[in-house]
Amino acid sequence: MEPAEYELMDQAEAGLWWYRALHARLCDALADVRGRVLDAGCGTGGFLAKLRARRPDLECWGIEWNPSAAARAREKSGAAIVRGSVNALPFADASFDAVVSADVLCHAAVEPDIVLRELKRVLRPGGRLLVNMPAYQWLLSAHDRRVRNARRLTATATAALLRRAGFSAVHARYWNGLLLPLMVLQRKVLARGDAVSDVAPFPPWLDARLYAMTEFERRLSFPLPAGGSVLARAEKP
Repeated sequence: MEPAEYELMDQAEAGLWWYRALHARLCDALADVRGRVLDAGCGTGGFLAKLRARRPDLECWGIEWNPSAAARAREKSGAAIVRGSVNALPFADASFDAVVSADVLCHAAVEPDIVLRELKRVLRPGGRLLVNMPAYQWLLSAHDRRVRNARRLTATATAALLRRAGFSAVHARYWNGLLLPLMVLQRKVLARGDAVSDVAPFPPWLDARLYAMTEFERRLSFPLPAGGSVLARAEKP
């Protein structure tokens, strides 16, 4: 990503509604996991900080390519942070009980098939993989260009990608569906080609309302048919 985006992420990820919504879903999906967890492409460490606060029993690791982001992640989360590439993970086989890859496989510098092979390698048999992806290629926008996103996938395509990599028990579902119409309006109707990053502070009243909508959706007993993101869960056979 552009260095400025890491700065924005660092400042926003503890409070911005979208990060809080994503982190809540990831923590939910790790609720029954024990042992060692890797955040593959941990950015500035916001999720690891949230996970360690919620689950002090876990041994949390992160890997990040950008050196300043890795340093900030180490300071922010207190987790073991390694500077390196998700395309060639510097960990032994079967090192982790769960691996999280949140909005990483979408990046232009990432080779999804190679990264998934690496993530599978470092998972123990029966270990859990969580992948979050931005949804719908037609929603590519100025923000995607700023963060170097090259791909946005449907839930079906995300699930197929994981199955092709050899994962089993694959489940992929959309989230942030209630706010999808606003996302389309902002990205496809109102936005200009030089639009600023989506990672920007919202007025507190608006941030609270947007987060409340994601929380309402998180508590639904059924998946929505569409959404701005895809969260997939799989296992290593």
